[in-house]
Amino acid sequence: MTAPHFPGKIQNLPSYEGAFDARQMHADNCEVLFASYPAGMEIEPHEHDTENHGVITKGALHMVVDGEAQSFKPGDWYFLSAGQTHAASFEVDTSLIEFWFKDDSK
Repeated sequence: MTAPHFPGKIQNLPSYEGAFDARQMHADNCEVLFASYPAGMEIEPHEHDTENHGVITKGALHMVVDGEAQSFKPGDWYFLSAGQTHAASFEVDTSLIEFWFKDDSK
């Protein structure tokens, strides 16, 4: 279940079919995810073919990006270039909003 602090209209968006709980909406060349991660969840190193911008709304995100550890708290924004290798972990229940921008020049 997506974090209860997200408003009801967001809770009613279509579910994201992936390894974490999220609601999603689509825009031209962008997918928007309202995601929730339980304490203790870890996401192995991976990459996306999208440019990702995200903001933490609750909890904390710990990432390793290209071998460098980074931490983000509520209100912090992060950025990942397309193809950038990253891993994530969550010590506490965490929610975030993430924008996955597709390269529309291809």
